[in-house]
Amino acid sequence: MKTIIKFKDFLKLDMRVGKIVKACVPEWSEKLLEFTVDFGEEIGEKKVLSGIRKWYQVDKLLGKKYVFIVNLEERKMGEAVSQGMMLMACEGEKPQLVPVSDDIQVGTEMC
Repeated sequence: MKTIIKFKDFLKLDMRVGKIVKACVPEWSEKLLEFTVDFGEEIGEKKVLSGIRKWYQVDKLLGKKYVFIVNLEERKMGEAVSQGMMLMACEGEKPQLVPVSDDIQVGTEMC
């Protein structure tokens, strides 16, 4: 278990439903996939990089909705910058994607 945090610190995270509208495999990385994620009118699109290339193909993720943290500080990853983080379940070696129902609108805040 990680360090216990205060509830007010948890509330600082802005977790939103996003839809992957573009996805590619960067030539310069053996680990990363690059996504353009639509978070709706309020936030718009963000670029998110994820180290899941070993387990997932971009065509299987395109058009699907997942939960992302949208207010993390930008992070340089290889030759690109990630503007968020996709949440996954860490069970075993392979990260497990947690899809969101198509009924839930992009940009919806997690509570």
